[in-house]
Amino acid sequence: MDNLISLVNKIQRACTALGDRRRWCSGKSSVLESVVGKDFLPRGSGIVTRRPLVLQLHKSDEGTREYAEFLHLPRKRFTDFAAVRKEIQDETDRETGRTKQISSVPIHLSIFSPNVVNLTLVDLPGLTKVAVEGQPESIVQDIENMVRSYIEKPNCIILAISPANQDLATSDAIKISPEVDPTGERTLGVLTKVDLMDKGTNAVDILEGKSYRLKFPWVGVVNRSQADINKNVDMIAARRREREYFASTPEYRHLAHRMGSEHLAKMLSKHLETVIKSRIPGIQSLISKTIVELETELSRLGRPIAADAGGKLYSIMEICRLFDQNFREHLDGVRSGGDKVYNVFDNQLPAALKRLQFDRQLSMENIKKLITEADGYQPHLIAPEQGYRRLIESTLVTIRGPAEAAVDAVHSILKDLVHKAISETPELKQYPVLRVEVGNAAIESLDRMRDQSKKAALQLVDMECCYLTVEFFRKLPQDVEKGGNPTQSIFDRYHETYLRRIGTTILSYVNMVCATLRHSIPKSIVYCQVREAKRSLLDFYTELGKLEQKRLSALLNEDPAVMERRSALAKRLELYRSAQAEIDTVAWSK
Repeated sequence: MDNLISLVNKIQRACTALGDRRRWCSGKSSVLESVVGKDFLPRGSGIVTRRPLVLQLHKSDEGTREYAEFLHLPRKRFTDFAAVRKEIQDETDRETGRTKQISSVPIHLSIFSPNVVNLTLVDLPGLTKVAVEGQPESIVQDIENMVRSYIEKPNCIILAISPANQDLATSDAIKISPEVDPTGERTLGVLTKVDLMDKGTNAVDILEGKSYRLKFPWVGVVNRSQADINKNVDMIAARRREREYFASTPEYRHLAHRMGSEHLAKMLSKHLETVIKSRIPGIQSLISKTIVELETELSRLGRPIAADAGGKLYSIMEICRLFDQNFREHLDGVRSGGDKVYNVFDNQLPAALKRLQFDRQLSMENIKKLITEADGYQPHLIAPEQGYRRLIESTLVTIRGPAEAAVDAVHSILKDLVHKAISETPELKQYPVLRVEVGNAAIESLDRMRDQSKKAALQLVDMECCYLTVEFFRKLPQDVEKGGNPTQSIFDRYHETYLRRIGTTILSYVNMVCATLRHSIPKSIVYCQVREAKRSLLDFYTELGKLEQKRLSALLNEDPAVMERRSALAKRLELYRSAQAEIDTVAWSK
């Protein structure tokens, strides 16, 4: 089970680096030093612990050298524990300044030693009653809120540490522990300064659970005195004197087997084993859920790109292919959006053609004017052919407007589909420079296709203007005969009835041309814009192979924060997968 505790410590350390927080045990400085067996915590008067210290103990093989590591100083090993104390002080000052302020930002320290048990401890600022000079009035509540934020967590084991030479009823630890742990399942009572009680008094009733009963037996400890600290009495000697004190003191001799800091460390580790065993199913479930979340986020962030030019070129081509595929799927109906192009042809263009007003071109005044001008000095004999042509041309030219509008409408739809396809290609989100390049190239292609399409659509209108359908006008002499004698005088020929008949004839012809263009303009647009966009939207493919390595790398530049996040997630995922395998092994071996 020690392996499992060590494993949980590893998971906690990795989670902490990424912002997760799961604590196991909270206690006070002197007791923690006794558990660790090292003198490494800052000392002094007032509030010495001004930031939470998350202390992970890792039991190493016998004979190996003891060392410490800080999470904020990766790969730097401290073998001098006086230097550890100084770094704790310095790191506290970096966060709070050289003041008496406190901070909830924790310091993370790992100690590797053959003389410790696998355990995670948290040293918190001591609860205080009043603010001193240099501290805000809110510090009393701030410290209590900080302590509560740790000990309220269901995974936290609370060391309720109280001095034996003070009234237990006034103990802050005893007061606050039942509030956050009413069942007592997470609270372990520790009684310090047992050796400093007034003569004639002892702590037997407390240690035996008679005066203040807890779910678990109280543990008494004897820490080093200030004189011992000043004389640099080491922890090994201090632990020996602690054992001798309990074994030789008559009042405590019968309790000596469960007194002292060494017993406290073993009891904590054993209790932690019990907690972990009971929560293995929950841990397994949490790890499985976390693995899925990590895999999902890594998938969203995308894979890292190859370092060589060939790999980069392949990646760019593949990303462009995925974008192209998404764009085509929009046009083909696999994704939404392509139906808007059909709406232009089926509704917008016919409606625009229907809205065309030919009143000005085919007014009686304009018909008479154009026909008279076309006749010149000699009036027409049977039908005013030149007048017809001029009237038809001036009327048909107004169709250019709806034709251009249809081209522009389709162009706008295709641009929207480009933006949709870009947003739906995760790989392009990963590489902002490439995303801009692809977007610009696609829009440039669409602009060029729009120009070609507009030219083709207008040519269709111009062709109708420059060549009139003969079959339609072969009927005109018969219509003229039905309307009157073709040999009537010139003045009769410019009569309103005659001019109205010409206007009606021209309107019929123009409507026939509109019906034709209603079908030919969409074909032209599809051919020049939609078909071409599907075929060659990104025309810089051919240029990619000519780009230098530096330029290829620039296209695949990522946000450094994304790269850092992916690396951290990959390491964390590897850790959780390893943990899953190890915990599964432990679970099966239960």
